Amino acid sequence: MPSGDRRIEKSRLIDDSGLIHSGDFILHSDGSFSESKGDEDVVEVIDGSSRVVTRSLQNWHTHMAMILNKSMGEGLPLMEWLNTSIFPVEKGLTEEFVEIGTRAAAAEMIATGTTFACDMYYHPDIVGNVIEESGIRAKVCGPITDFPTPSYPKGAGQALKRIEKLLSEGSQKSKRVEYGIGTHSVYTCSEETLMKASELSRKTGCTLSIHTSETRKEVADCHKEHGMYPIEYLDSIDYFTEGTVCAHCGWVTKKEMRILSERGAHAVHCPTSNQKLACGGTMSYPAMKDAGVDVRLGTDGSASNNSLDLRSEAKAASIVQRHDHWDARILGPEETWSLATKDSQDWITWDLSDIRMRPLGRGGRRVLSNLIYSGSRVLDMFVGGEAIRRDGVTLSLDEEIVSYDLEEAVQRYYEEI
Repeated sequence: MPSGDRRIEKSRLIDDSGLIHSGDFILHSDGSFSESKGDEDVVEVIDGSSRVVTRSLQNWHTHMAMILNKSMGEGLPLMEWLNTSIFPVEKGLTEEFVEIGTRAAAAEMIATGTTFACDMYYHPDIVGNVIEESGIRAKVCGPITDFPTPSYPKGAGQALKRIEKLLSEGSQKSKRVEYGIGTHSVYTCSEETLMKASELSRKTGCTLSIHTSETRKEVADCHKEHGMYPIEYLDSIDYFTEGTVCAHCGWVTKKEMRILSERGAHAVHCPTSNQKLACGGTMSYPAMKDAGVDVRLGTDGSASNNSLDLRSEAKAASIVQRHDHWDARILGPEETWSLATKDSQDWITWDLSDIRMRPLGRGGRRVLSNLIYSGSRVLDMFVGGEAIRRDGVTLSLDEEIVSYDLEEAVQRYYEEI
């Protein structure tokens, strides 16, 4: 199917501020939109009478290939889950397994409306290639820990060297995939490793990503060792570079929030994963907002969420923030949708005939709330003017083959467990 501008007629469109427009629209390949005059040169005309057009969803923290671990280790808290259900099986992780898992994750993201992921997982070159093939966008952050990993059996030094090579070569090959550095956490990376990663980020201009302040134990152990909480500690060693992605941030002080704001970091709220793993602390969105922190949403991996559906994550974020702060006015539909689609350059359409979207209400005033809190089926996805999904069918991947490959791979991956 050719790429380019598309006309969608008799439709509804939700803009970046959450306002609903009705009429005929041109979805431009550069990511903008305009009202249609009916005579534009377009590659396709779409009947939008049963569709609502929105920006695509953006997943700012995930581990795509961990769809291989989905529904394993149920009922375990984070550290026990990592040490008994994740790290042991990952000793058998191969490039093939990562390829199959990432492709399955991409298929799920496309089917649920996500066109961007900030990923942190092993064999980042494989991850990047699969995402490029799928047609969506990503920041692929190669993971770094001091201990040996499937990608880097000699530890952090080898990881940094290989990631530096990937940064110099990989990003030049792709328009939609950027590579970055994924320092796992303050409890798996030494100060030397964290500082070297930060230096490489400054040298190359790439994104830094890290798990931080996810559990009470993490922050308590960091304070015991360094006399500071994780974000304070990272700031004290000059770790942060512009746009550092800090996942979770469930146990942070107001001082740390000010640090995140001053350093231009992104704090990624992953409410479902944090609740499923009983992390206890929940990011305080109102406090983050008051401190001027740029907040994003992420699903975390399928292993700790079971889903890569960012629309569902937006619902969870809205509900948990209202619950925790005893305030039903927090994260209303417009602000929630803005949070879930922030910086999106792409378009998706949702099925208004899906019973979950009814009733639409006078002038469609219930559409956005229904979409967030009830859900709908993704019909179309356009990335850079290219159709990735049309009429409920993904074009860039064969979901049936992807599903079969995933089932077969999981049987081999877990054959001794």
